[in-house]
Amino acid sequence: MIIIAGLGNPGAKYEKNRHNIGFMAVDEIASRWRFGPARAKFQSIVADGEVEGTKVLLMKPQTYMNESGRAVGEAARFYKVKPEHVIVFHDEIDLAPGRFRMKKGGGAAGQNGVRSLISHLGADFRRARMGIGHPGEPQLVMHHVLGDFHKADKPWLDALLQACADALPFAVKGDDERYQGEVMRLAPAPKFSPRQAARGE
Repeated sequence: MIIIAGLGNPGAKYEKNRHNIGFMAVDEIASRWRFGPARAKFQSIVADGEVEGTKVLLMKPQTYMNESGRAVGEAARFYKVKPEHVIVFHDEIDLAPGRFRMKKGGGAAGQNGVRSLISHLGADFRRARMGIGHPGEPQLVMHHVLGDFHKADKPWLDALLQACADALPFAVKGDDERYQGEVMRLAPAPKFSPRQAARGE
């Protein structure tokens, strides 16, 4: 079994935030692979399904971002799923908008949801890092991540979410390098000047 968790904050006011791109990815995966009905479990909204014969549990923790690890850790312990079989989709300010990188292990790089996961799972889970750009100044980061995507973001955002869902069999099989490459082939990141990328334009 694979656990796929998207990070975000619950509630309508956060729904379109950049910080909720992980939730958006999980919703796209559920739709693309026709997962079962959503239900409440493990302090999350979860859905069961299969991706090319592999059982997958989708999770959207409802604990708020900073406590995401409590929910995912509970599910991992219940199903006896090792960290390397946990894939976490989350926003990444250190990647330009539309960029995508897979990474296993490492630190939190200031992402509080990832920090919480490390504390509950250890560091060896797999991170699907979805670029949202950096606002340019540290004091603007909170406003940036908790701000909604702009209409101009929709083309690259929709393409990235669809690519993450369509290429998912590679990730489920453990081939993160191929998964990353296929996502970026299906959804090439838009071209930005460094200043535009910093502002998330």
